[in-house]
Formats: sequence, structure tokens, C-alpha cells
Amino acid sequence: MEFRLLGTVSVDTFTGPLPLGPAKRRSLLAALLLSANTPVSIARLTDSLWDDTPPLHARSVIQGHVSRLRALLVGADAEAYGVELVTLGDAYVLRLPETLLDAQRFEELLTLARGQRSPADAVLMFKEALSLWQGPALSGAFAGRPLQAAAHSLEESRLATVEQMARAYAALGEHNRAAAVLRAEAVAHPMRESLAAALMTALYRAGRQSEALDWFHRTRRLLADELGIDPGHELADAYALILRGDPGPDAGRESGRNAPDGQGTAARGPARPSGGHDGGHDASGNAAARADLPTGTATAEPPGPPGDRGDAPGPAPHRPLPVPSLAGEPHPTDLLPRAPRGFQGRSAELAALTRAAAGEAPVCLVTGPAGVGKTALALQWAHRNAAAFPDGRLFADLRGFSDTGEPALIEVLREFLLALGVAPRRVPESAAAAAALFRSLTDRRRLLVVLDNARHSATVRPLLPGGTDCVTLVTSRHRLEGLIASDAARPVPLDVLEPPDGTALLAGVLGEDRVLAEPVAARRLAELCGGLPLALRVTAARLAGRPNWTLAGLADELADERSRLTYLDVDDTGVSAALRLTVQQLPRDAVHQLARLGHHPGSHFDPYTAAALAGTDPVVATAALERLAAAHLVTEAAPGRWVLHDLVRLYARGLEPEGGPEALTGVLDHYIATALAAADTAEPGGEPCFVLPEDYRRPVAVRDFVDRATAMHWLAAERDDLALAADAARTAGLHDRAWRIILLQWPQVVWRVRDNWSPLLELALDSARAQDDAYAESRVLNLLGWVLTEEGRAAEAIALLERSPALARQAGDRLGEATALINLAVVQAEQGELDTALEDCGRAVGLAREEQDAHTEMLALQHLARMQLTANRPHEALASVRTALDLGPEHEEIARRVLLLTTSGEARLSLGEENEGILLLDRAAGEAERAGYDEGAVRALQALLRVTAEPEYRKRYEEAVRRLTDDG
Repeated sequence: MEFRLLGTVSVDTFTGPLPLGPAKRRSLLAALLLSANTPVSIARLTDSLWDDTPPLHARSVIQGHVSRLRALLVGADAEAYGVELVTLGDAYVLRLPETLLDAQRFEELLTLARGQRSPADAVLMFKEALSLWQGPALSGAFAGRPLQAAAHSLEESRLATVEQMARAYAALGEHNRAAAVLRAEAVAHPMRESLAAALMTALYRAGRQSEALDWFHRTRRLLADELGIDPGHELADAYALILRGDPGPDAGRESGRNAPDGQGTAARGPARPSGGHDGGHDASGNAAARADLPTGTATAEPPGPPGDRGDAPGPAPHRPLPVPSLAGEPHPTDLLPRAPRGFQGRSAELAALTRAAAGEAPVCLVTGPAGVGKTALALQWAHRNAAAFPDGRLFADLRGFSDTGEPALIEVLREFLLALGVAPRRVPESAAAAAALFRSLTDRRRLLVVLDNARHSATVRPLLPGGTDCVTLVTSRHRLEGLIASDAARPVPLDVLEPPDGTALLAGVLGEDRVLAEPVAARRLAELCGGLPLALRVTAARLAGRPNWTLAGLADELADERSRLTYLDVDDTGVSAALRLTVQQLPRDAVHQLARLGHHPGSHFDPYTAAALAGTDPVVATAALERLAAAHLVTEAAPGRWVLHDLVRLYARGLEPEGGPEALTGVLDHYIATALAAADTAEPGGEPCFVLPEDYRRPVAVRDFVDRATAMHWLAAERDDLALAADAARTAGLHDRAWRIILLQWPQVVWRVRDNWSPLLELALDSARAQDDAYAESRVLNLLGWVLTEEGRAAEAIALLERSPALARQAGDRLGEATALINLAVVQAEQGELDTALEDCGRAVGLAREEQDAHTEMLALQHLARMQLTANRPHEALASVRTALDLGPEHEEIARRVLLLTTSGEARLSLGEENEGILLLDRAAGEAERAGYDEGAVRALQALLRVTAEPEYRKRYEEAVRRLTDDG
């Protein structure tokens, strides 16, 4: 048995890895392993499993995961290995021999390697230690803050090991091997100066001076572009060592294979290149530092004192860098603006651009909303890949979303042709001729063309170069699908920054110290800016000019949605200005749809929701959404499911502020109509929860649900947005809509009764009481009381439910009174008042029968049968079950059927009819499992396990319990 943290969190056994299940269970295991043989408190585990506020049932979820993990270990015979998961008060401890943990073996091997006198032995042990790594530490786990810190610490230890192994290789004189292991890590961690310095030194000692200098300049530019800082002492010292031609104090024994001439001359420093491009050019093709000196001129680096060079008798003579002759070489064209300062993140998008740039004459299309950083990404990529384009880099701002309008096509082509060396008098006057000349001139060149802020595909096509080795990079707020169709443009969509990258962007402008002083406020600012780089830069600019302002103070101001956009504008730059330029290009119906979306209380919308907000139909709304998506003002997060960026929502709300009340009422009535349809499909034949409001406006179209599964999926997917809609209704004083929207979710409440519904139902109760509506209050009390009962809060439930029947009678709601009596009887039975419960449940059956409502009668009979069974009246229970099942079709109301079959099976067992009872319980469990009704499956299988030890039932029971735990 082996426990792994250095890669995917796992437990390996002879039969393969244990099936640990969800990420949170892996997180729990990781937290226990990181403190192996030491108690880990529930509080510490909670921090590891949840980043934000943990759920109320966090302790129960942790207990479930511990139980499952303990069962897995026991099943794998962990005790034989000395492994045991133990509960100690309010904590857990995973006891195990430390030799079974890869992280511990890694540390032991490092200690041994560092104690070796022989570099060769040290290398072997370092290799053995690094072989334990199978990927990034703690992969597959949910990265709570404690685990993030642990993973970072482990990664730092790994990188330090790589550097130590490289030093051991250097001591052996194997500098090429040192360079090989360092290069892989330096590419993955380009901002780690110690890696870059070690790599430069290894390359230099291996006789690869030009590569070493190139790596220095690459790292220097990266530090300047990303962090706005100069190289530190370690990197600068390595650079100076190379310029001096100094082998350094620990060059080691030089082997012949590392020497540039194969004669072991590397001990004297690399041999001087013969000229050309081997000497001192950075990645852009420009001469490296010191190349402005005449040949033979000493560099400005003074030689160090003799003591600085180990046992060398004196300073090494200066070795000036060779300066390649530029005579006869055309200077490469470069129209690129400077690289963006403070650029952060985007590694995936940069890699996607690199992939898109492969192939023949590629056209790369960077798309995204205003302010997301399309231009910055394009320029960053262009500067990083300058060496790939020795014939130059062209740039044009096509101003497709500018107040000044787009430049004439001939003007852009003229600038390109002049940059390529065409004499002014030879530039054609017509755009078509100029485009033809441009294609001809670029036919055999390796050129990069960056076309920024394109609005139409037609604007881009004449500016495409003719060479198969040329790359065109286009940025646009539109999707430019025409360019994809005609020129096989490869889209690279750009989304907002994640909070860590947003925080890093702030640090790049404000300085790391200021951000580290208020890390929570910095992250909050990044979130309030919605990860939009433009908004983050404006925020940083406001703070940079006001050093006495705190980040927390500005975050508090941005938290007010009414003034947030104002704070995100500075001078002539800001989010509002950028969005205005996009919106002014849209047709009127799309602008109207966008304005109404700004008043949507939810987090997402579909065409039906959009139509209800705008007062149109779903077909018109879909067309408008497509136009908005093409302009990157809305995003289709999933088929038919759209989202709006927070800052776009605030801007959109200001387009038609007077339309807010109408939009809100429209979308609330849409939710009522759709939820009614969902409830009717999920539980057909059930009595509606309520009558509709007097001023209710039915939407133009209502979604059609084809079956119960579709309806239940919609209720589950829309739960959060229905809650937001109800809260918005309550805030607007539309209490008659608020409690109805909440109550209509009753099929999902019944299905997942322990899923923390009580806060939402309490909000519904407040709205019902705000209207002094006895009918509404009784209906809400019925459902809330039942939920509280299922949550084990019987005293609270009975206090509410005792009032409900009288309120229903006051409102003339006889079916509501029957439901209230059922729920009250359930609590009474649990409290031991069985006779009273049987009486009230019997009254409920009578009321439902008088109203000829089979659904409510079936519900009453289901609970009556359960109470009769508890009262040891199995014959009466069976009669009630048979009557209930006769009332409804067998294929409907799965949850109720499962519970009735379970009661019937238990009644048969009470009568000694074991075979019949087992068959009924097995049938109930099977139906529940097929329908995904895990609560019902657990009840039926529990009853089965009381009379049979069948392994299959035990397995199915544990799987159902696990599913409930995992959902938590």
C-alpha cells in the first residue's frame, strides 16, 4: 500500500488504486496525510474542503467522507500495513508508517543526497527522489487554502531539488545534462530567477554562450513586461560572469563532450563564435547589450578582485562579445507598439495562439468582450515570438469600435507598403492594387501582421499577407464568423481573468507590497471588477495616484452597484466608454434586449426568459441574443443558456432605467408560468399550489416539458435563479409573486427534502404575512412545517403546523386544510402522539375525498398507512396502501409509489409473510434507484437489511448512502 501526494492524491494497492471518489474526499485524505500521525481538527478539514463559507451540514459531509474513506482502507486490508483512520474527539488522525507516504520518502532521499561526498552518488539519489513525482502535487483534490499552501511548498521543494541536481551535474563537469534538466523547469517557471541564472551558467559552461545570453535577455524582458522590475543580483551576476568570460568558482571538471571544440577547452570559457548570428542577438533579432561597442572595446563590467574567483591567480582577461556585421542586411520592419506592462496570466490562451499560428498562412482570431485584454494578449504573444518573424512585424489599429471611425483601407495598406520598403511614389492609388502589391511583397517572407480592433471580416481580407510562412493575428469584439468560413481563421476566445491573475495584475501596477498588505481586499477588488483587465487597470490607476487610499476603502465603494461604473472610469478611459462604443454599433432591437437583460434578477437566462424581460417572443429574443453574443456582450455558457458579465449588466441597466418594473414583472410571471408547467409535468394530477395573482400576465410562450425528468432538471437547474427572482420580487413589494415562485418548487423540495430549503420557505412565509393573506400563509406553513420535520426540528415544525389548518379554514381552502392536517399528523406521530396523529390523518383523507382530489387523498393515505404500521396495525396499513395505489397510475408519482411499496413490504414482514415482503421492498428499492430517488432507496434497503444479510442489498444500500453524501 502506498499513499501519494506528489501527483494525483491516491492510494495504490496491489490490485490498483482505491476508488476515492469526489475531489472533496481526496482533499480530506490529503489534509490527513499532510499531518500524518497527528490529529487534524474538523475546523482544519473544513478549511481544506471549502474555500468560501462552508454549508451548514459541513460536519455531516466530512463525517460521511471519513466513513467512506475508512471503509475503503479497511476493504484494502490497511490494518496489515499499520494504517488506521481514527476518531479522536473533534478530530481525526490517519496513522501510518511514514515509509508508505511518497512525500516523506522524497524528503528522506533529499537528506541522503545532500550528505553524499560523491557528486555522482548525489545525482543518483536526486534522480530517485524526483522519480516519485507523477505530476503537480495534490492534483485531483479540491484546492482549499491550506492545501494550496501545501502544494506550493511541495513544488518549491521539488524545484530546489532540480537546482541541486544541476549543481551536482556541474561538479561532474556534465554541463549539458545540467542545462537539460534546468531548461525544462525554466520554461515552466519563467519568472524564477534562480532557475534562469543556473541555466545560463550551465549553458555557458557547456560552450553555448549565445543561448545563455539569449536566455538572459528573454528573462529580463519578461521581468520588465510582467512585473516592471530589473533582474536581481543572482541573474545579473550570472550575466556578468558570461560577459567576463569567467568560468566561475565552481565550474567543476570539464568533460570533452561539453567543450565547444571537443578538446576540453571549456575550462577557459566558451570559444569565441566565428561571427554571423552566433554572437549576442536577443530573440527579436536586435543586437544584444554591449553590441553597440566597437569590436575590441572592453565591456563596462570591471573585473572583480582576485579573491572573487576562487583560487585563480588573477582576473581573467576581458573577452569582448563579437559584433555581427549588419552591412547589407535589411533592418526588419517593426510597427508593433510596445509590449503591455503588467500583463498577467493567460498562459492557456498564449499556448492556444501558438497552436493556432502553426500551419500554412494561418489567421489567428482573438475574440472577446470590450476590456477583456485582446490587444494586450496579441501584443504579448507577438513580442514573445519575435524571433519567429525575421522579416518583420506589422501592426494596424482598424478602429472598428472607435468614435473616430475606421481608417480607409488604402491608408493601412500604404503604411504597410512603406514599412516594407516601397518608395512613396510606387504605392498604388487604389486599395485593390495596393492589396495585390502587399500580397506579392509578402509572398516569400516570414512576417507577422497584427490587425487590431477589426469590426468586419471584409475589412480584414485585403490586409492578409500572401506568404505561406506569414501569420496574421486579428482581434475583434465580434466573432467574425465570415473570416472563419472564408479564410479558415482559428478562433482563440478570451474570457475574464481568474481572481489570482486579477490580483497579480493589481500588484504589477501598485507594487506587490501594497497588495500583500491587503490580500483579502485585493481579491475582492478583482472580483468586483469581474476579472475584466480594463476595469482592473482603471482601479489600479485610481489607487496608484492616491497612495493614502486603502484597497478595502475602494472595494467598499465599488460594492455599491449604483456607482461602480463611475469608479471604473478615469479620464477618457473606462468600462462605460468601451461598452458604449460596442453598443452603438447594434440594431435597435438588440439594444432593447440588452437593456432589459440588465434588469434580470437571475444569473443566467434562456430565450424564454429574455423574451419575458423584453416583452417579445422567444424567436425574436433568440435573434437578439445571437447579435449580442456576436458582439461579446452576452456569453452562451451552455446550449440555450446565456450569461451576462456583471459590469455589462450594470451598463445595460442604465440604458432603459424606466423599463425596470415592467421587465421584472414580466420575468416573474414567466417563472410562475414555467414552474407551474414543470410541477404539472413532474407530479401530474396534483392540485395547484395556489390561484394566480389578479394582475398576472401570461407570457407569449411557455416552455413545454416532455417528461418528468426534464421538468425536474429545470427545477434543479433554476433553483438559484428562482430564489433570486423571489428575493427581487419581495424587495420590489411584489409579495404575491415572491411566495408563489418559492412554493412552486415543491416537487424538487419533496425530492431533495434535506437540501436546506427552510431559509427560502421562511422568505416565502414573510411575503405571505406581508400581504395578510391567510390562504398564502397556510400553504407556505404546510410545506415549511414538513421540511422542518424532515430536518429533525420537530418542535419548530409543530408550532407552525398547529396554526395552518385554522388559517386554511379561514381562507375556505379545504384541500390546504387537508394538507395541513397530514403534515401536522406526521409530527404528532414522531412526538409519540399516535392516536391524535391517526385521527388528524383520517380527517385529511375525508376532506380530500369530499373535494374529489385523488392526489391529496393518496398523500394522506400514504402517511396514514405508515402510522397504522407504527401502531402495529399491519392489516389496516395494507388496506390504506391498496386504496392509495388504486387512485393513481403506476408510472406516475415515483416518490409516493416507492414509499407506499416500502410500507406495504414492511407490513407483509410484520404479518410473517417474509417472501412477499422482501419482493415488495426490492421492487421499491429498484424503482427508487432507477428514478434517482436516493432517499427512497435508502429507506427500502434499510428495511430489507433488517431481515436479510444478502450482500447485494448491503452494497446497494452503501451506494445509495454514498450518493447522498456526495451530493452534500
